[in-house]
Amino acid sequence: MNVKTVKTIIISFVAGAFLTGGFWLGVQNASYFKETSTADRSTTSNADNTQKGAVKNVSLMETTGSNVIADMLDLAGPAVVKIETESTRRGSSNRDLFFRHFFGEDYQIPQQERTTQSLGTGFIISKDGYILTNHHVVNGAQQIKVNMSGAEQKYTAKVIGQDPELDLAVLKIDAGKELPILELGNSDQIRVGEWSVAIGNPYGLDHTVTVGVISAKQRPLNIGQARFKDLLQTDASINPGNSGGPLLNLSGEVIGINTAINAEGQGIGFAIPINTVQEVLDDLINKGKVARPWLGISMQDLTPELARYLEVDVKEGAVIGFVSEGSPAEKAGLAQGDIIVEIDKQKVTSSEQLAEIIGNAKVGDRHQLLLLRNGQMNTVSVTIGEKNYNSQ
Repeated sequence: MNVKTVKTIIISFVAGAFLTGGFWLGVQNASYFKETSTADRSTTSNADNTQKGAVKNVSLMETTGSNVIADMLDLAGPAVVKIETESTRRGSSNRDLFFRHFFGEDYQIPQQERTTQSLGTGFIISKDGYILTNHHVVNGAQQIKVNMSGAEQKYTAKVIGQDPELDLAVLKIDAGKELPILELGNSDQIRVGEWSVAIGNPYGLDHTVTVGVISAKQRPLNIGQARFKDLLQTDASINPGNSGGPLLNLSGEVIGINTAINAEGQGIGFAIPINTVQEVLDDLINKGKVARPWLGISMQDLTPELARYLEVDVKEGAVIGFVSEGSPAEKAGLAQGDIIVEIDKQKVTSSEQLAEIIGNAKVGDRHQLLLLRNGQMNTVSVTIGEKNYNSQ
């Protein structure tokens, strides 16, 4: 029997950036940070002042000459910020595990609170302090500080919205003044071979600038909970600490958010297209999240080998491998081993096709499934739920 499997890359952020499955998410561990006092957090949320209503203040469309990148950075650089996070977790030390090895499983390992400090990058998209970055930069942080270029003061940031699936987060700071912003460009218009400029804080080196080209578009990549289909690939150097920073064109417009690199190669970095970000930006600011449709099953293709093993006559479909507890699928009565052959009278040819249909549905939509169970065809009605990442 040849059962198709899905390979998932899991990223750990216990102590900054970790190598997993050949990819780095660029969060840089920064244990050298000094303690800073916590400023009052701003709870003001004003979506009208976000990027869509912001006045363009970065434009070099008519700039020519050999200093075009330097000139662009003079305007774009002040809107790029360093993000410092602090997280406290309970865990065991290697010494405690050592003692358990010698004294047996009955040895009680004390749980100790451990503080980890990491850094990433972000950029300001509204004059009143909204900031875009990666979800994995701030995920689980108890304290978030934002440091602007040339400023001695660090601002305490509040998480306004997060989306693990697109690896996005929106922060808000209250600076008490108008802030410089970056204009969001159009990533759909970017061509392979065009120049790209990354700004970030790799390994704590503030406002490091790297230059390259867009080497590919629409790259698929799975990292942890994030499922990407259309990442921009660039050879502009991206390292731990760059995550959440902008990928710019020569006009100083953001065309992507730097999010990962391939650690097994050189000059292979990935950025979330800014058009993908803009599709969910309002939801992140106004609702704090993006409502994702969810059925609550894992699936695999019904291959000829699997059909023979299961002794079924159908040749195409999606075999349910697991049903999440409390999910819409469980409430509808779906079970492990069911073979979904139709959805709304449309033939299911693969698990990927069915997953795409569910992914394009809206929360609350009802669908009719035709499934094979114990040699009998059954029609089941399911209502699409909302994905809860805390329970996944």
